[in-house]
Amino acid sequence: MKIRIITVGKKHEPWIKEGIDRFLVRLRQPFDANFEYIVNSPRNGQAAREEESGKILKLIKGEEFIILLDERGKNITSTELSGLLSTNVDKQIVIIIGGAYGVDENLRNRANFTWSLSNLVFPHQLVRLILAEQLYRAQEIHKGSGYHHA
Repeated sequence: MKIRIITVGKKHEPWIKEGIDRFLVRLRQPFDANFEYIVNSPRNGQAAREEESGKILKLIKGEEFIILLDERGKNITSTELSGLLSTNVDKQIVIIIGGAYGVDENLRNRANFTWSLSNLVFPHQLVRLILAEQLYRAQEIHKGSGYHHA
């Protein structure tokens, strides 16, 4: 199993790609991950939310465990993230990073867990890098390595 990360927007900028690759190459089963990209909608506001969310929903299978990254989600610790992923290791996990206008209610309602990285809003490229590092950290917490200092 690989964790699927579905993200709206263009592929990684070179400076971000280097950082993301640094962590993704270290991920091992069941925490390894790959990115799938959805093209940004040319629309604005609700129309963009609906179009992008519709594209994402078409990529999701019924049995997948969906984690939605959203500023209105629950703030969790790295240890709690590791527990969430470890608890659902028997399922296909999909992490979604919505577009600039967020996601619609259909996609929000489909999510099994809504996670906020912070009360701050970050650029999508930076969120991807933070997510890659947090997946690696979750893996290392799960393994009991010395990477994470509690």
